[in-house]
Amino acid sequence: MSDTTSRKTGRTGVWLVGARGSVATTAVVGAAAVSGGFVPPTGMVSQLAEFAECGLPALDELVFGGHDVTDIPLSKRAEQLAGAGVFPTALLPLVSDALQAAEAEIRTGTGTATDSGPGGPTQAEIADSLIDDLTSFRQRQRLDQVVVVDVSSTEPLTAPRPEHDELDALEQALASGGETLLPSSLYAYAALRAGCGHVGFTPSSGVRLPALHQLAERQGLPYAGSDAKTGETLIRTALAPVFAHRALSVRSWSGTNLLGGGDGATLADPAAAASKNASKRSGLDALLGERVEGLTHIDNVPSMGERKTAWDHIDFQGFLGAPMTLQFTWQGWDSALAAPLVLDLARFLSRARQAGAAGPQRQLGFFFKDPIARDGIAPDHRLVTQFEELRAWYAGVGR
Repeated sequence: MSDTTSRKTGRTGVWLVGARGSVATTAVVGAAAVSGGFVPPTGMVSQLAEFAECGLPALDELVFGGHDVTDIPLSKRAEQLAGAGVFPTALLPLVSDALQAAEAEIRTGTGTATDSGPGGPTQAEIADSLIDDLTSFRQRQRLDQVVVVDVSSTEPLTAPRPEHDELDALEQALASGGETLLPSSLYAYAALRAGCGHVGFTPSSGVRLPALHQLAERQGLPYAGSDAKTGETLIRTALAPVFAHRALSVRSWSGTNLLGGGDGATLADPAAAASKNASKRSGLDALLGERVEGLTHIDNVPSMGERKTAWDHIDFQGFLGAPMTLQFTWQGWDSALAAPLVLDLARFLSRARQAGAAGPQRQLGFFFKDPIARDGIAPDHRLVTQFEELRAWYAGVGR
């Protein structure tokens, strides 16, 4: 593609599952604040010079909507986040119109697998309702395309069922009235059926089922995931190659995460924490070439509010067996770290779709703790290598 017009992605809908949560609210505030020139695009990879000519949708071409099971208005949630220090209170009147516009496009979603229990609608009927929300959003807002980004609460790890392997079997199971999909995967199914690209921002199962991969390929739709790396794991994927490249022997790598807010409450559930820990651990093991001792603990500390602290302790051996350690501490506001990546991923995935890409998007592995493999090829977890793959792919579609 040679001329700018042919590469223009156009008005893009960003449909947020968990639309009234901290991350989603901060993303809506951030898009309006950056596009309005009220703040610089700090933390936004898609705003780097490397991607200026690759045809990403402009921030003011993003139109927000979503599903949620809570009824706290975005304006109220934004006030709470500003009060917690996530962003300046002075931004609120400047982005109020954007918050109201997004609020008008939020619909009631499905929160638990039991929503389709005895006497209730089947999951196929719930999916039809979700699909209708997405298609009517696209039509009403006259959007060129819609990207669904799941930023809802982390689900517990569950064993896959046989019908998750084949699309036809899955759809028969959905229609029969038997519960078969967790909400994240039901949302992913609805997104693909509605013709939308999908981003799994959490470690929940989401689109990571063989049947849903078949659906994405059949529909010609791109998807990416899973579990965005925003803090501790981001540093791990930058640091771990140091030990491998310098032939230093890591004996153990342990971590502790302290956080409050909605994430802290969700991850207080051991089953949900297990899902998060599995995602965190996969990249570290791949980078070090073996599984080393050490666990990552996640503790809910309500007094921390929206803040998060992560502390890592690395025990390693140097030349002649000399014992050494490295420690680092990461402190920040999780939603402020995550929200720019939501905007980045929506923009990058929409451009990938406009370029004709389908299936799992390997070049977006840069953003995830546990990137979805493509064609059976294990993802590379090295941060610098991932960034170069991202840059090269979008440089190619920008030509």
